Amino acid sequence: MGVCCSKFSLCWWQSHLKRTILESSDLENGKNDRDSLPCFGEYSFEQLRAATSGFSVDNIVSEHGEKDPNVVYEGKLENDHRIAVKRFKKSAWPDSRQFLEEARLVGQLRNERLSNLIGCCCEGDERLLVAEFMPNETLSKHLFHWETQPMKWAMRLRVASYLAQALEYCSSKGRALYHDLNAYRILFDQDGDPRLSCFGLMKNSRDGKSYSTNLAFTPPEYLRTGRVTPESVVYSFGTLLLDLLSGKHIPPSHALDLIRGKNVQMLMDSCLEGHFSNDDGTELVRLASRCLQLEPRERPNAKSLVTALTSLQKETESNFKTYRRLPVVVKDVPSYVLMGIPHGTAPSMQTLSLTPLGEACSRMDLTAIHEILDKVGYKDDEGIVNEISFQMWTNQMQETLNSKKHGDNAFRAKDFATAIDCYTQFIDGGTMVSPTMFARRCLSYLMSDMPQEALGDAMQAQVISPEWPTAFYLQATALFSLGMDTDAQETLKDGTVLEAKTNRK
Repeated sequence: MGVCCSKFSLCWWQSHLKRTILESSDLENGKNDRDSLPCFGEYSFEQLRAATSGFSVDNIVSEHGEKDPNVVYEGKLENDHRIAVKRFKKSAWPDSRQFLEEARLVGQLRNERLSNLIGCCCEGDERLLVAEFMPNETLSKHLFHWETQPMKWAMRLRVASYLAQALEYCSSKGRALYHDLNAYRILFDQDGDPRLSCFGLMKNSRDGKSYSTNLAFTPPEYLRTGRVTPESVVYSFGTLLLDLLSGKHIPPSHALDLIRGKNVQMLMDSCLEGHFSNDDGTELVRLASRCLQLEPRERPNAKSLVTALTSLQKETESNFKTYRRLPVVVKDVPSYVLMGIPHGTAPSMQTLSLTPLGEACSRMDLTAIHEILDKVGYKDDEGIVNEISFQMWTNQMQETLNSKKHGDNAFRAKDFATAIDCYTQFIDGGTMVSPTMFARRCLSYLMSDMPQEALGDAMQAQVISPEWPTAFYLQATALFSLGMDTDAQETLKDGTVLEAKTNRK
């Protein structure tokens, strides 16, 4: 049983927090009044339960797995004010006083570059945070999972600049530490402006580790000491600069090898070719490499990041006007225009019904996934079956086709080691491509406890068939297996949206 707050202590904290925030100079230049942002205070558990429709799964906007209660929900208060509610696992904050103190300190921050913390709840074992709701999803969604257009270069620079400003503001207020800074922590408000989530500013929680399980993106000093430092945050900022440059999640070690080998062009997102100058790209690469130095003391601080990015942004804005012959410079273009986001009508939360395959993947029910893939067969390989039928008339393809046949028999019999070997022979033949075969080998890898190999096959299936929901579903399962639950949920959602769109055609 967790530590409970007495009625007296709750009342004292509520009045104390409200008074502290009202007196704080952090409410900059009357911004709080202008934006009608409520002062930090306490909410009852029943208030937040009602606001989130009983913590309905339909209200989940970010999560670490459906079975894990540490999730973020969209909610609406009685005054129709939209909020984001983070509900922690019971073990995350056993000390109620520590939780309230941390929430109070983070709640003092008020800045237009943050999704500001506006309240908390501490009742019994429940620990919840309440923040401004950001209606236009995450940087991960817009950068890695875009549907209509890639993020423009000018917008990527704006994201980097605004994020640096957020970190510099937090640092100036004594909150320089940020836990697991990544593309999911950057949210977009109703105007399409990027904001840094306030949730990563809470420290000393038992809410898992400070960094994700993917060691390739973890600051090297954190691996040695297990401690987050301001320099660690700058390192993570460098990984985000790589994300913005490439439109992919590239391991820093690989990126630095490319930079040292003067293969910088390989870091650039091919979707942006011709949309920015080489000098701009080189400057951002140089800044990223400085952030990713192995020695923490050699990395820039947040203030110098702001200076460098402000200078780069000004140069890019003037260049953009020259290149595109626009009547205005980029700084005059609202973010929602650059992002292609409808303004004034925030996207509503959709209730997405999972298909049987999606449901099985969300539960990591490998047996159910096997039954579905076996039943569906190769019917989703559009054009592949005809190619295979034609090739059967040539002797040189017989061995390759036999590999497929033996692989299918082994897959059906749940002899997954043999299935992997046979499918690998077929795939390595290189004459024909089959997304279904990659999907079947993916599941065989999962059944053999080889999630990294499974993820590679699921991604290859998507390369072959970019709009095939099954590829997304299997990626989600592999990501769950790797402990990357947030990525998995985002990918699962993408697959569900794509399948719903396909079914409407």
